[in-house]
Parts: sequence; C-alpha cells; structure tokens
Amino acid sequence: MNLNETLPICIAGNWRLGQGDRYATLYPATGEPVAYLNAANLADVEEAIQGADKAFRTSGWAQKKPHERAVVLYRVAQLIRERSEDLAQLQRLDNGKPISETRALVASAAATFQFFAAACETLEETITPMRGDNLTMSVYEPMGVVAAITPWNSPIASEAQKMAPALAAGNAVVVKPAEVTPLAALELAKICIEAGVPAGMISVLPGKGSVIGDAITVHPLVKRVSFTGGTTTGKHIAHIAADKMMPVSLELGGKSPTMVFEDADLDHAVAGVLYGIFSSSGESCIAGSRLFVAHGIYDTFMERLAAGAAALRVGDPTDERTQLGPLITSRHRESIESYVALGVDEGGHIRTGGVRPTGSIYDRGYFYTPTIIEGVRNDQRICQEEIFGPVLVAMPFEDENDLIEQANDSVYALAAGVWTRDYKKAWRFARAVQAGNVWINTYKQFSISTPFGGWRDSGLGREKGRLGILQYMEQKSLYWGMNEQPLPWAK
Repeated sequence: MNLNETLPICIAGNWRLGQGDRYATLYPATGEPVAYLNAANLADVEEAIQGADKAFRTSGWAQKKPHERAVVLYRVAQLIRERSEDLAQLQRLDNGKPISETRALVASAAATFQFFAAACETLEETITPMRGDNLTMSVYEPMGVVAAITPWNSPIASEAQKMAPALAAGNAVVVKPAEVTPLAALELAKICIEAGVPAGMISVLPGKGSVIGDAITVHPLVKRVSFTGGTTTGKHIAHIAADKMMPVSLELGGKSPTMVFEDADLDHAVAGVLYGIFSSSGESCIAGSRLFVAHGIYDTFMERLAAGAAALRVGDPTDERTQLGPLITSRHRESIESYVALGVDEGGHIRTGGVRPTGSIYDRGYFYTPTIIEGVRNDQRICQEEIFGPVLVAMPFEDENDLIEQANDSVYALAAGVWTRDYKKAWRFARAVQAGNVWINTYKQFSISTPFGGWRDSGLGREKGRLGILQYMEQKSLYWGMNEQPLPWAK
C-alpha cells in the first residue's frame, strides 16, 4: 500500500473518499500506520443506504432465482481462496493476529460463502397442510437493506458470516467494520462485486460506531441489523430496534466457564484450556476465561497449565511459530492491565504472566503475556466482568452441584467447556450449563453448519447453520382459494 494515498471506501458500489476525518489504521505489532482513509460521515451513510435501497429494487439481484445467486456466491468463495495469502497478510496488518490464525480466518470466510451458496440454492418453501378449501403455502422474501456491524478481533470471518447469508437471501448489505480494522471489509466488497454482486448492493462505511453505527441502525430503510461486539453497544442497538420494531441478531460478550473433572484426560484438557483462553490473545467473545478444576487434581493440573502458558510463544505475527500476537491497541492493553491489578486487589495472586514482555518488537507493539490468576472467588469482579484479553481466572471446586451454580452465576451465557471421560457426566453438565455453545473434551472449534449465539447478556438470535439465511428473510403465508362456490358469508 502507498501510505501517501488515502484509500477510497465503498458507498453503494461507488469507490470514493469518505467525507469524514482522515485517520490511520495502525499495525498492532509496531504501532506504525498501515493505511490512511477518510471515515464515512452522515451524508455518506445516507447516500449508501439510499443507493442500497435503489439497488435492491432495481438491480435484479433480489429477483434472481436462488440458484442464480448461488453461482455468484460460489464465485466469491473461489476468489477468496485464490487470493487467500494476500487477504491473510492484510488481516494480519489490520489487527495483528499471527499469520497462521489469519490464514484460518480467510479459509473460514471462503467456506462461509460456499456454505450459504449451497443453503441458498437448496432452501425449500413449504406447502402447509390444508385445513379447508385453501391451498396454503409458506414462502420467504428478502428484507431489503440490512446492516452488518462487525468487530475488530476477526473481521473477515465475521463479515463473511453476515454478508454471505444476507446476500444469499437477496438483500442489499451495508457493512460497518470496526473503526480500527476496515481493510478486510473493503477487500471483501471488491471481491463480491467482481464475482457478480451488483455494485450498489454493497457498501462499506468505516468510522466511529457511536456515529456511523447509530446512523445506520436508526435509518428507516434499514430492515435488520446484525451486530457482533460489546454488550453495552448491543443493548443500545436493541433499544433502537425495539422502537423501530426491527429484528436484530446480537452476538455479544462472554465470561465462559471451563470445567475440568478428576477423570479428565489431562493432556487434552491442558491443551484445550490453553487454546480456549490464550489463542487470539484472549480477544475472543467465547474465550474460556473462567476455569473450575476439581480439587483433587487442582495442584497437578495448575502446575502443568502454568508451565504451558509460560511456554507459549508471544511475538511477531509474521513468524509461523507465533501463538500470541499483540493486543489490538495500547488503550486495550491498559484496560487488561487494570483488570489484572483489580484481581490482585481482590485478593488474587498471579500464577504466571501479568507483565508486558520487553525488548525488540515488544517495545513497539501492544504485547502482553498469558496470565493466570488464582485465589479469587467467582463473585468477584475479576471473575464476572469480560476482560477480552489473555487473562484466565482459576478456581478449585469440590461439590458438583455447587459447580454448576457457579458456572451459571454470570450475566453472560455464550459458551462453556466440559472435560471428563464420563459421557453421562458430560451430557449432564453440557445440558445443565447455561450457554449457547458447549464444547465437550475440546474447545473453540466451529462449524458454519452449526448455529451460533448466546443467551442473556451474550446476545439474541443465531448466526450460521443452514437456516441462518432465514434470519435475513421475511416469512409470508399464501392462501389459494380452491372452493367451487363463492364464500357463503356474502350471500
């Protein structure tokens, strides 16, 4: 990229400079600029939404037969795979994730478009049982203009999970990427248009969520919002949606419990717990950030876990061996440090980590070591508030009934992990724990074919799954009169 140039943004398929303030996106590993662009402003939002509404009504995309839209979405998946390395490197620069992880995110984005292409062309409408002299049918229609508001922790995968089903359903899509990570969304828009999505059907509007996100959400032409991000913002969107009588899907925060029982395979459990909290540098809504370990194995397990955490490789995202890259911003690192200090103030002690690494690249980027805090109670703030970083709180348990009460004692209910060789116990705890997603003897594994979402403060609605396309469609009932005689009432 030429840093002397300002990148254009996509406004209803028109590539031009935004009319908002110019700003730089920074590479979290060094703090240096990656690209410059102008944020969208309110006039850009209005132009994008009006253009999207016009394209929805006139471009013919919504009127295409499902298999015709599917052909284009298959092409999107193909183009993502053809450009996978470039996209992975761009994603690395955008948010500092290790290159091995960004490659996986790009592969996920391609698979998502492929899956929803298949879901689109195989979606069935229904002839419902006749209850009189009417042939009754249930059919689905696209909504119109829908909005996708995406986070900074895994942009290209999150954007694909919203754009693919929305486009498959026949909608126009306005994407609001996180202010600090707009680059992947802009590239994805280019790929979609190149593949054959009518240009006006896609907009990408970088900028502050409090300005651009609000303007998109309140706009009367926007018929649905899919949001992934913080719980406070999600609740704000829900209030706006309630006033508009608009459906939303909200994938929000988590403080997910992981439960390790005495009969667990410790090799698998140690590896799984480490991956569940420290992959993505802990910047993950489903991170297994609350650990409960059976008292009888607590000391042995924690010794192995702490040694494993200390051995994780924190470093340059371009290095294939790196397991944890930098955090997203300096400010976010300071927030994580304040939580670690809070945990100590609440009586906890740091088993490992809890510092910034020093020297070489560490002094320029926003790095932090994998951290484990012990000696805390589940009702303390360090165990109740989402940290969104590489910080694990660990607690022993003795009573299994008390364990499930503690696991469920949270405003969040997004994910959970169960580690045991006893399949009956695994079933019992997987059903008893309150969470939208439960992993048994594994953690943080995903499938686009399986619905994803949370309960309570972790969100509303579901993404993914074959029926995820229906989240972006309105259901309509058709009644075909089959009676030979006029309705008797009018006689």
